[in-house]
Amino acid sequence: MAVDIKNLNHNQLNELITKAQVRQTELRKEKVAKLREKIHAMVKAEGFSMEDVFGGTRKARRSTGTVAPKYRNPGNPEQTWSGRGKRPRWFNDALKAGKKEKDLAI
Repeated sequence: MAVDIKNLNHNQLNELITKAQVRQTELRKEKVAKLREKIHAMVKAEGFSMEDVFGGTRKARRSTGTVAPKYRNPGNPEQTWSGRGKRPRWFNDALKAGKKEKDLAI
């Protein structure tokens, strides 16, 4: 199927490009599926399972829980900071006003 692209207008050319990209994606998916089937067949023929060859399930990441607050805003006791991450604005303002970290500690 030869397409003479010199005779296509802008819209026709864009449509052709879109169709070609869709087809390229379909071909890639088909190739990956065939390769996956070959790998499964090879692993099975050798008497192993996919988990034996590629490892089982991954270990779950350790979730970080909430950390107890370490500092409290004297002007508004509801505002606290654990000491992790970026310093809150109220903490920086208190330090600029002459307070020390230990003065803000809970």
